Amino acid sequence: MNTYIPEGYKSLLGVYDTQKAIGLLKRLFEDQLAAKLNLFRVSAPLFLEEASGLNDNLNGYERPVLFDIPQAGKEAQVVQSLAKWKRMALHRYDFYPGKGLYTDMNAIRSDEELDNLHSLYVDQWDWERVMREEDRNIDFLKEIVKRIYAAMVRTEYMVYEMFPAIKPILPQQIHFIHSEELLKKYPTFTPKEREDAITKEYGAVFIIGIGCSLSNGEKHDGRAPDYDDWSLNADIVVYYPVLDIALELSSMGIRVDKTALISQLDKAGCPERK
Repeated sequence: MNTYIPEGYKSLLGVYDTQKAIGLLKRLFEDQLAAKLNLFRVSAPLFLEEASGLNDNLNGYERPVLFDIPQAGKEAQVVQSLAKWKRMALHRYDFYPGKGLYTDMNAIRSDEELDNLHSLYVDQWDWERVMREEDRNIDFLKEIVKRIYAAMVRTEYMVYEMFPAIKPILPQQIHFIHSEELLKKYPTFTPKEREDAITKEYGAVFIIGIGCSLSNGEKHDGRAPDYDDWSLNADIVVYYPVLDIALELSSMGIRVDKTALISQLDKAGCPERK
């Protein structure tokens, strides 16, 4: 476990006001995200039947928490991620292109590496939206990111209005960069060091092309092989001054199609999509 309290750190709010601020932030961001992306709230499962195949295997090595359901004679898994379940839910709700769902996901990841940012318990907003085939391109992905980031900036400011001790730190615009470009910019750095450096420079960055091999033969980070299109998968990361590091706020992207899936199974490179 790698956790620590920075020297001189002091909470800006008391325990009760911290909880009030967290609740306010969640309510505000929920409304902002739904409005920006035309999303509708649905309830998410806490566990799934093991045989359903709907639980996410993340990078392929994380073990889900298992338990049996005696009255049903079945095995269940606590959710690790809703990536596969969301696609089924889109079909079940019969959403059309341009419309989607969001949910407040709770999960347990027993193999998570614990530090100041990662816990066994996950509480995050999760969303999925139906898209058209012709929108499978980097420009469409960037447009969606701009909307999400605008929701983040607006939420931050509204929290500041209610709790002035929490000063806004996000820049008004987010910077876009491909993981290969990031590698060339900082060729001697590790992926984490590259994220730290680029966020210190720009404040907020969208790093594209996560999951596939770069020119040095390595991946920037791991991504699922069966539902993420690695060349159209990315992270929103911001500079977090409390810990002086890059903080990932969103891991997202366009889902895999047949062409991308074949390419990933062949372990092809990661071309920058135009």
